[in-house]
Amino acid sequence: MKSIGKGTYTEAQKNEMKRQIRHAADDAFDKEMAEINGQLNKEILIALVGDVNAGKSSTINRIVGEEVAGVGAEPGETTAIHPHAYKDKIFFIDTPGLNDVNKENSATTLDYFRKTDVVLFFLNAAGTVFSESEQRSFRIVEKANPNILIVLNKIDAADEVDRLVARVRRETGHNYDVIPISSRTGENVDTLRDAILELLKKNNKDILFARTIKEKSSIANKWIIAASTSAGAIGAVPLPGADIVPLTALQIGLLTKLATLYERPISREAAKEIVITAIVGNLGRTIFSQIVKFFPGAGSVAAAGVAGTVTLALGYSVKYAYERGIDVTPDSVSKLYKTFRDRKDKGKKLPGEPE
Repeated sequence: MKSIGKGTYTEAQKNEMKRQIRHAADDAFDKEMAEINGQLNKEILIALVGDVNAGKSSTINRIVGEEVAGVGAEPGETTAIHPHAYKDKIFFIDTPGLNDVNKENSATTLDYFRKTDVVLFFLNAAGTVFSESEQRSFRIVEKANPNILIVLNKIDAADEVDRLVARVRRETGHNYDVIPISSRTGENVDTLRDAILELLKKNNKDILFARTIKEKSSIANKWIIAASTSAGAIGAVPLPGADIVPLTALQIGLLTKLATLYERPISREAAKEIVITAIVGNLGRTIFSQIVKFFPGAGSVAAAGVAGTVTLALGYSVKYAYERGIDVTPDSVSKLYKTFRDRKDKGKKLPGEPE
């Protein structure tokens, strides 16, 4: 090598790295697609519990970005529980409160709650928050299924919201997330959406739900930032060459997830070549990061920064292309990647990157 700092590399080094990436990418692509396809074959059941004026329908409409039929029954209308099909094997169960369900249907009701992936327990911040009847309903649900998110809606029409949140947390033993939102203004709906996805992730169902949501950008941002953070941890391993295989797997996983989120299928070869473009196209910095690992301390920090930034720029390049109808190919991603990487090197934020 003529200059380590500039990252000059031999053709043999370049070809060896490509070989490693292709091999790792093949294995990673098969694994990721098997997991994604497994998710897409499952069903999701989300239960909505709360009074008819708690804003359940408007909240669900905000979360998914369109009107969901069958959610938000009129008073006295719900005497039994039936799942309302949304799409792509996603079902919502709506009830104005378990006290309103006929006793003869109680066994069926509880069976549904046991099978539910997420229970959204709605409270009206502008009303009598966590009344005796609501507490009775909550205890019934809690015994059947602990995957509960407490949604304190209508905070735009309420006072002392923090106090209400603290009281509900205290009265539920600090065991559940209490998420204050306004379905009218959209305040904190992103936080609720993220919490739902986190619960679904426990059962490997988050991608299925995410792809049905109209507002995909914030979800993609979260995945990209998480992948970048993980890449930094991989790059920090103080062993030359040890990060190529796991970094490739991580980036392939990010590409396949983004393709599924935006419903734009990506082929094995395209994914593989895009990752090669990112890593080998960044080979000067990559080779440098491998070499400086021989020097304790500073070497690992430098490598972590390279791996994280490469993954961040790659993720945002693909996201940018999907959201603007650009075909995701090695050539198009390479051009976007160079633009975003240069922007990052100048200390500027990328589109969608949090401040």
